[in-house]
Amino acid sequence: MTVVSNTSPISNLAAIGQLSLLQQVYGSITIPQAVADEIAKVATVYTQAASIPNQSWIAIQTVNHTTTVERLRGEKLDAGESEAIALALELDAELLLIDEQLGRRIAANEGLNITGLVGVLLEAKNREIIARIKPTVDALIIQARFRISSQLYAEILRLAGEA
Repeated sequence: MTVVSNTSPISNLAAIGQLSLLQQVYGSITIPQAVADEIAKVATVYTQAASIPNQSWIAIQTVNHTTTVERLRGEKLDAGESEAIALALELDAELLLIDEQLGRRIAANEGLNITGLVGVLLEAKNREIIARIKPTVDALIIQARFRISSQLYAEILRLAGEA
């Protein structure tokens, strides 16, 4: 399965010491260079993120279709989001991991299958990789300052059977 990721799912899981969940759920992931660059900046705040480029199961790949990146940048996406969407299209990826609302909407309009960090956690729970989702979501909110509405929080717990 080809999975491309934007910065948020990787950096937030690294911030709470749960980066290995991505490997357990997907085996390997690919990130574009712009995402690797954004992760390097995040590593100055969350030191756990510094190990991300050294993970054998994370491949960093250059985007060849720079015109797609330019087009996406014109839609007000940042470099990481633009390159992640372009790389997912280029690789015909089965899944793109992306959290930002505008990026998700544009990726879906491009015909990509998407999920975000919450989707990763729900998949990990469904596969019994984690027993409960609530402690991980709470850690994301407290430690990584992951923003989530109270309505979405309640919905996540409901979907996980933890409401």
